[in-house]
Amino acid sequence: MNIQFFGATQTVTGSQHLLTVNGSRILLECGLFQGKRQESFERNRTLPFDAASVDAMVLSHAHIDHSGNIPNLVRSGFEGPIYCTFATRDLCSAMLRDSAYIQEQDVAYVNRKREQKGEPPVEPIYTHADAVASLKHFVSVGYDRPFPVAPGVTGTLLDAGHILGSAIVLLDIEEHGQKTRLLFTGDLGRHNLPILRDPTPAPPADVLITESTYGNRLHDAPQSAESRLRRLVVETCAAGGKVVIPAFTVGRTQEIVYSLHRLSLARQIPEVPIFVDSPLAVDVTEVFRLHPECYDEELQAFIDQKRHPDPFGFERLRYIRSVTESKALNDLDGPAVIISASGMCEAGRIQHHLKHTIWDPRNAVLIVSWQAPHTLGRRLVERQDEVRIFGDIVPLNARVEVINGYSAHADRNGLLDWAQPILPDLKQVFIVHGDPEPAAALAEGLREAGAAQVSVPQWGDTYPLATMDA
Repeated sequence: MNIQFFGATQTVTGSQHLLTVNGSRILLECGLFQGKRQESFERNRTLPFDAASVDAMVLSHAHIDHSGNIPNLVRSGFEGPIYCTFATRDLCSAMLRDSAYIQEQDVAYVNRKREQKGEPPVEPIYTHADAVASLKHFVSVGYDRPFPVAPGVTGTLLDAGHILGSAIVLLDIEEHGQKTRLLFTGDLGRHNLPILRDPTPAPPADVLITESTYGNRLHDAPQSAESRLRRLVVETCAAGGKVVIPAFTVGRTQEIVYSLHRLSLARQIPEVPIFVDSPLAVDVTEVFRLHPECYDEELQAFIDQKRHPDPFGFERLRYIRSVTESKALNDLDGPAVIISASGMCEAGRIQHHLKHTIWDPRNAVLIVSWQAPHTLGRRLVERQDEVRIFGDIVPLNARVEVINGYSAHADRNGLLDWAQPILPDLKQVFIVHGDPEPAAALAEGLREAGAAQVSVPQWGDTYPLATMDA
């Protein structure tokens, strides 16, 4: 039995890990690699393995860097089941179709440029039809319920507390009389965040594959994040300005909405209109409403109060789907809060809202997630004097605030504390889903804490898996 790493190796994107056991091939994740346009297109379109030879797939959660290349996997010949939680399947239904739309739009833009140069057109990585076809392969499984993955392999999905439906993957493996227990974090969540339950404690295992996104950093407390959100809304609205919040559609949007709901009920923010302007966020929020089995006790108690049956909806909150309504927000007079996608400001309606607000010092931009280098969001964080939006140079006069307390990833201490109880029994640890510095820092932290064999794989590396008797 062995494992080969084809993505999220010393980077935070494109997760793909291929396990070979008893002649079966099991894929953990099939995410899109996200980077420079041409490099991403080629890397995502050409899978590094024969899709038809993969017998089954286990998906930890719906984020596109973990699930986004599934339609291409199926398009390329994969015919097996894709095991995940019920909520992950429902989120993927919305997100993969949206991703296909983006693929098609990107290729349409590229092909217009290619036509001007006399070059032949290219096809998208996958289409909307491919995304819909891939959904037929999903098999939903409840948390903590063992299921057969392949001969000699039993899987169990444990709550990861990262986003709705996210799972830690536990695989009990037997090959030629030798047994191995493999534990894969997916993306591990944080303790004491609103909405979702805390991550399940790590069960005993022989092999651990762990993410390392924040392997060298610590987060602010969630309570501090909500307090800073309140202060920014109060101060900006008092000045007659708008608060614009770029937010990822899964998790971050719902967290911000829930925080604003609670602040509104407590009369800690002024009575100004609040908008969520993103068709995908509207769809995703509906999925959140469908899965109370993922909620933590605090949110359950909030819902049980008869006055607040919907944590993601309240009187002054309005969800925007149509283009006409979205454009109307740019002409809105007076204070308001506008939450829109994308989270790094690289596409979508958020760019229109930023173009119409950041020139005015009365307004504020609230950054609530990590911003990759060379993105519009990163340029806002860096407080550049002016930024380019839709080809126009726009002066950045608005206030820019960054709140890191909403991160859905465990930080360095969270990752180390979660793994600590099982370190004495682990025979192998693999560090994935982290840039080189945080991956190396987490590896060193695990070694210092007692982990015997820690590796940070490079793309394509293959390792034999240790067994219980090894």
